[in-house]
Amino acid sequence: MTHTKLRSLLVTLLLPICFSVHAEKTLNFSTWNLEWLSSTPSDKFPQSQRLEKDYSALAAHFSSLDSDIVAFQEVNDEKALRKVIGQQYRVYFSTRRNPEHAEHQFTAINQYTGFAVREGISVIEKESLQLDTSHRSKLRFASYVVISPTSDTPIHALSVHLKARCSGAFRHNDACRTLKRQGKALNHWIREREARGERYMILGDFNHNMSYPKDWLWEIVSQDSAAKLATRETKATCKVRSRNNPSKTHQFRSLIDHVITSDQISVSKIEQRNYKTDDLFRYKLSDHCPITLTK
Repeated sequence: MTHTKLRSLLVTLLLPICFSVHAEKTLNFSTWNLEWLSSTPSDKFPQSQRLEKDYSALAAHFSSLDSDIVAFQEVNDEKALRKVIGQQYRVYFSTRRNPEHAEHQFTAINQYTGFAVREGISVIEKESLQLDTSHRSKLRFASYVVISPTSDTPIHALSVHLKARCSGAFRHNDACRTLKRQGKALNHWIREREARGERYMILGDFNHNMSYPKDWLWEIVSQDSAAKLATRETKATCKVRSRNNPSKTHQFRSLIDHVITSDQISVSKIEQRNYKTDDLFRYKLSDHCPITLTK
């Protein structure tokens, strides 16, 4: 065989491998709490009452993210979600939404976690991780999927929405004690993944600033593990419409939406993606800005 033919053969054999590696390294992830997104809005929750123009604005913002995999929170149903993400994604809601788990559902409107995965990316759906200890808990179920399960480098991923009203220092109240238990449940899941040599990501609304130096929740979540807080240096730049004064904006001082990864995962870019200021006053968007990352 001539050198030219040998070179051509090697290029032909190696090209699919190079493309596969390149594709694996450039997946775009995002996490976004969509604030009471529902096609059946409730009078009890004004945030859920959106017009078609609001959905169009959310869809435009989503399109700008160019995400391959989206961890979402506070979504009631697929019909509402499709108005935001379109038809090019497969949707995996928390298994809490399944009929056999009716005791874990509210009758009117629910805040489900889940994933939207671009068509063409293989996924295995697993049973959601219940983060609350109450037998009949109707909240805090972490959606669980395995991305690219048949590849050499699958990713075990959770979409989470943790307990609110304990965003900073630990206080001896119900909210902080509940959040502490949820942190321990996540730590147990992380240590299980590491014991099996599995890569992992946890994305979502932690309702807590884990970027603070020596933060108590991060110490619990990461205890005896090699977990990395990918959002540690991510700036809190999100602006939303003020609830107290709707003619003004409110900027959050700390980040409560986070991404945790195993040490095998390298993140090349991560940022909070803000809304246009004009859109805040023209549309009903969300009280969270999405976080995007590229790995």
